[in-house]
Amino acid sequence: MGTTQRTPCGKLNAGALHVAHKLVEQRESLGVRVLNIAGAQVVDAGIEAPGGIGAGLLLSRACMANLANITIQQGRVGDIANPVVAVYTDQPVAACMASQYAGWQIKTDDFFGMGSGPMRAAYGKEPLFDDIGCRESSTAIVGILEAGTMPTDAAVVMIAEKTNVNATRLHLLVAPTASLAGGVQIVARSVETAMHKLHELGMDLSRVITGFGAAPLPPVAKDDMKAIGRTNDAILYGAEVTLYVTGDDDSLADLAGKAPASASRDYGEPFGDIFKRFDYDFYKIDPMLFSPAAVTLQNIETGRTHTAGKVNHDVLGRSFFN
Repeated sequence: MGTTQRTPCGKLNAGALHVAHKLVEQRESLGVRVLNIAGAQVVDAGIEAPGGIGAGLLLSRACMANLANITIQQGRVGDIANPVVAVYTDQPVAACMASQYAGWQIKTDDFFGMGSGPMRAAYGKEPLFDDIGCRESSTAIVGILEAGTMPTDAAVVMIAEKTNVNATRLHLLVAPTASLAGGVQIVARSVETAMHKLHELGMDLSRVITGFGAAPLPPVAKDDMKAIGRTNDAILYGAEVTLYVTGDDDSLADLAGKAPASASRDYGEPFGDIFKRFDYDFYKIDPMLFSPAAVTLQNIETGRTHTAGKVNHDVLGRSFFN
């Protein structure tokens, strides 16, 4: 299966900047507010501002460097009508791994948040970039923060320094997990979660040509801890992903069987219960759990399809609606 080949990624931050500008221009209709923090332009999409689905869709597009199409569709969880977040991208390595993956913990003495978006490619210190390439320098930086509070001056200054720009050229889009916009941008990670799992399994991600995924949008939880449970369940028990790939079918058959969340020893209960059982320590949970409910690999060279996993409506119903 080998190591992932370096993939040309283009100008990720420049692509996301177009989306960030649209979010700011439409701030009143989208229910967001725009602040200046330590010189940076910071968009609140769910902390004090109400945000909404529209804001969440733009956050998701910015998070994927404007390299994906993201929509809301009608679906069901069991017998209950429930929205679904659908996403596709023809540049899955760049959009998902170099940009969307939440691989940067933003931590100062007075702030903590999970950082994603193309600012990660400008920072470039995650080992993942040694595999995929895609590091870049940019005159303007765009990042998405999953956080329950607005970033502090110290956090903004740190991000600017690590991405090599003046803070006035930094654009941060912020939403908590327990918000509508935040939920949309997290659940839009169905393809990214599959890509990351396959990378962990040793697949050469340059074999993935196009990705499509859909996952149910959970009800907004009353606090971030419960929201973490529901958004994880949306992926682990509700996401269905199809990747269009190339290469030999023997390796694809092996990968498909290992790709779904159900291949993990910790699969089977709502994530909130699993998290509690492991003392709220992510690192104690089997890392192979973090994957979509169902994964399909369609080989565009041979015409063969390899698939495993299925949606678990029982666990979704318990998590979402109890």
